[in-house]
Amino acid sequence: MSTATMQALRKPRPEPGAQIESVQVPVARPGEVLVRVRAASICGTDLHIYHWDAWSASRLHPPLTIGHEFCGVVEALGEGVTGFAPGDRVTAEMHVACGHCRPCRAGQPHVCQNVRILGIDGDGCFAEFVRIPAGNVWKIAEGIPDHYAAIMDPLGNAVHTVLSGAIAGCTVAVTGCGPIGLMSIAVAKACGCSTLYATEVSPLRAKVAGQMGADLVVNPREENAAARVLAETGGAGVDVLLEMSGNQAAIRDGFRMLRPGGRASLLGIPSEPITLDLLGDVIFKGATVHGIYGRRMFETWMQMSALLEGKRLNLEPLFRERLALSDFANAFRLLEQGQAGKVLLIPNGNS
Repeated sequence: MSTATMQALRKPRPEPGAQIESVQVPVARPGEVLVRVRAASICGTDLHIYHWDAWSASRLHPPLTIGHEFCGVVEALGEGVTGFAPGDRVTAEMHVACGHCRPCRAGQPHVCQNVRILGIDGDGCFAEFVRIPAGNVWKIAEGIPDHYAAIMDPLGNAVHTVLSGAIAGCTVAVTGCGPIGLMSIAVAKACGCSTLYATEVSPLRAKVAGQMGADLVVNPREENAAARVLAETGGAGVDVLLEMSGNQAAIRDGFRMLRPGGRASLLGIPSEPITLDLLGDVIFKGATVHGIYGRRMFETWMQMSALLEGKRLNLEPLFRERLALSDFANAFRLLEQGQAGKVLLIPNGNS
């Protein structure tokens, strides 16, 4: 057992909040890799955990270290691990599939029935070190900067959503411009979509959507978003809907924008059950509807790595704040207020 200690952002008890604690540095067991974290990123799931909502209370079993988006360098290898060496720059797929359920054996581990998520079901990456199964570790190509590598987990969600069907030459609507919605704009444009429409109520996020490549951003609180997009497309509607909000009204607008025979890929997570006009918006339209969860292991990782290595994606508008891990309370406050894109937490510093 390791006697060395590290600082980690922990959920010590089943209640709102989190705190920095000194804990033992984990030891890489057989088949595992120990990674020294360079940068970690906060996502919406972390906000749910921080506030300790009903979902968090039903899923998590504190105490544990939270966080699941990061990059770092290999510190040590467990017995039997090959293909990595200390000093390698890496990130990781933090969904750990069981490998033996029906989806796993059918080549669909991203929808594993027994998935464990590090940072939710086990210790995560808001710490100086994180321990990960070697099969989930992903080498970062030279030329991909740390701040991009730290968000490959959510970027993978965007890539999976965009590329779950044809995109080149297609008209696209993105409903909801949170961080993953914004990434999906950049991915869709990089992959050759034609005109891209976005809907967003936050002026700050609407501005960033334009910087990411959206051709038109509509505020549904100020005008009828579906009517506007239908008018812009000559009444035809868009070929592809990328639903990123989980909001009832946005989902309704998105399906109304979708052309007959179009494709709807749904990533946004509603906070409660929603109603949908299956007859008018799906069945009579002949729409193809895809539910998107996580990233395809590891097809999506190959796709996003290729996009990043080829410098096809400009994600810089997402980044503004880099804060020390110890300043986590301020980082969560900025996100709660909608004043930040992707906030990076840096162990042992803020740069």
